[in-house]
Formats: sequence, C-alpha cells, structure tokens
Amino acid sequence: MIAQPKPLTTQQPRSGTPREVLGVFFKLGLTCFGGPIAHLGYFRDEFVVRRGWLDEQSYGDLVGLCQFLPGPASSQVGFAIGLLRAGYLGALAAWTGFTLPSALALVLFAYGAAALDGAVGTGLLHGLKLTAVAIVAQAVWGMSRQLCPDRERATIAVAAALIVLLSAMPIAQLGAIALGGMAGMLWCRSDALQHFGDVGARVSRSVGVAALLGFVMLLVGLPLITRITESPIVAAFDAFYRSGALVFGGGHVVLPLLRDAFVGPGWVSDDAFLAGYGAAQAVPGPLFSFAAYLGAISAPAAGLAGAAIGLVGIFLPGFLILLGVLPFWHGLRHYPAAQAMMRGVNAAVVGLLGAALYSPVWTSTIRSTADVAVTLIGFALLTIWRVPPLIVVAFSAAAGIAGALFG
Repeated sequence: MIAQPKPLTTQQPRSGTPREVLGVFFKLGLTCFGGPIAHLGYFRDEFVVRRGWLDEQSYGDLVGLCQFLPGPASSQVGFAIGLLRAGYLGALAAWTGFTLPSALALVLFAYGAAALDGAVGTGLLHGLKLTAVAIVAQAVWGMSRQLCPDRERATIAVAAALIVLLSAMPIAQLGAIALGGMAGMLWCRSDALQHFGDVGARVSRSVGVAALLGFVMLLVGLPLITRITESPIVAAFDAFYRSGALVFGGGHVVLPLLRDAFVGPGWVSDDAFLAGYGAAQAVPGPLFSFAAYLGAISAPAAGLAGAAIGLVGIFLPGFLILLGVLPFWHGLRHYPAAQAMMRGVNAAVVGLLGAALYSPVWTSTIRSTADVAVTLIGFALLTIWRVPPLIVVAFSAAAGIAGALFG
C-alpha cells in the first residue's frame, strides 16, 4: 500500500520562556546602537536569520504594522516578538531587557556620570555609528530579496523611498506605507495565500478591546485628573504618556513633544534637556529611554521614581494600542485582499529602510573614504561571513578610535 503524503501545515513558532527572551533582548539592549531603523536590522538578524523565531514575511508584516501605529516602532516590534515567543511575560521581558541598559546609563548620566569626551570618546561614538550603517544596509539587502522579489513590489519600494526622500514632512512615512498598501491591492493579488506567524493569536479580542479602551481613557482622562488633583506626579505621567501616544515613528520625532512638555513649564532647563539628548545618542537601545533621564531630573518627580514614571508613561501608550490592534489585524490579514495589501506595505517598508539608509544614517555618519571602507567590511562580515553583530560593533568601534587617534 502506497503511503499518502501528509498535508502541508504551517510551522508554528516554538515556545520559549520569559527568561530566554530577557537574556536575548538584554544582549540587544547592550549592543543595538544607531536608532530605531538600525534596531530593526539587529532584530531581523537575531530573530529571523539566526534564531528563526519568525519568518521574513511575518517580520516585514510586523514592522509594517508598527510603522502605522503611534509609539516607538522598534520597541513595539520587540514587544510583539517577546509576545510571540513567551506570551505576555515574554513581551514584558523583551521590553525590560531592551530598555534597561540605556535607561540605567541615562539615569547615571542624570546623577552626574561623566560623558565621553576627547578623541577616544569621539572616535568610539563615530565607530558605533558606522556599525549602524552596516546593520541597516544588511537589513535593506536581506529584506529586499525576500519582500521585493518581482517588478511590482520593487517598484513600490522605490516609490516609497522617493516619497520619503523628497518630502521633509514626518507624515510622508505614513503616506508611503498607505500608498504601498493600495498599490499592493492592485498589483500583488496573484500570489498564493500565505501563512504567517501567530503573533496576534496570543491576544484575545476581549484583551484587545480593553487595551484600546485603556489607551483612549488614559489619553483623555489624565489631563482631567491632573487639573482636579493638581498632582505633579500625575502631571509628569500625563506629559510622558501624551508624548508617547501622539508621535508616529518614535525615535527623534518624540523630542519636540518632550521639549514642549518639560522645558516649556520650566521642569527642565533647555541646557539640561540638550545635554541629556546628546547622552542619549551615545547609548544603545531605544531613544525613548531618554524619558528615564528627564524623569530623573524633572521638578515634578525626580530620582529613580521619576525615571520609572518616565519610562512607563512614554512606552505604555504604544504597547496598549499594539495589543489593541493585534487580534483584529491577525484575523483580517488572512483574507487575500488583506494579504495583497500587506505585500505592498512590506515592499514600502523596504523602501523606507532604503531611504533611511541614505538619510539620516549615511549622510550623518560617512565622512571619508576610510568610513566607507569600515562600513563595507562590516557589511561583508554580516552578510558573507555571518558573524554576530557584536563582533562588527567591536570592529567598527576600534576602527573609529584608531581613526580619531591616528587619522
């Protein structure tokens, strides 16, 4: 009797533990220099290429979703990966591990820790920025091969890159993604139905509705509670929460909101704000960790309690809206039209990464032929030799210091 072939099934991601997630993200929190775009490159290398926690399509899908939502996109992606691997505790472990190193470093700076200075410090920081160029280039290269395999999606990626590069408006990213989705619905319907990792399946619809209600209630209610109680603690939490809830793209985009919220009322001086912003560029991890510094030095709630209020306040809205959207997005994307739209969105995300590789990553980092050489070597180490990113960080940092001392 001839054995019948087994039906094809979707490979489900193997479950892990919160401790495992915490360890991996803590390592990333120590080594992820270069801002949110570079972080997405580190995440892809760690969780798609090296560990296989999710596939390329799922990762691009998740990145596209988080780009749509308010909040810190790279931290939201990490939060969702932790959720996929180990449930709600895994999501909390991912956020804690990725955020804690930079938050502690900035709190130490707030207490007067000496900032890097001199030739060695300058060279070290420049070398770390060169690492970011190589990481982003690797992400663009790898994601373009997987997510833009045909003329239609490659065209969407190029168009998205041009929209972002030719427009100085922050909303251009959202417009490029939206146009990519519409183009995908028109051009990318011929592919077979695909299966994705079940990130959203870990969140029930009741939890999603509760998270969305919590997001709106805090956004509307915190200003009212501040007026009624006149509590400086509530006022500080409200300022952080509003800054995190009303910014798209995260990273540097949140800084004007934070400056208005803390420098305007006189809680933090302009000099102290700018000094903290400079220190935030020197540490790995999410730029939203800058909230720990502001909380530690602000008038309403200083010290470690203020740092904790800042971190929870600024990250909470992005995580609430992500939890609120995930269960509904998970169901919708199994329809052919929704998958066609997400193919276009994924291609647009590749275009956004390509645009960011040029500006600001390349334009703010590459200064000489030597910088190009260091970046090319780092790119080759990542893509050809498949070395861990930490080795590229060490190599680029050493090259940056050597260039500052002997260049």
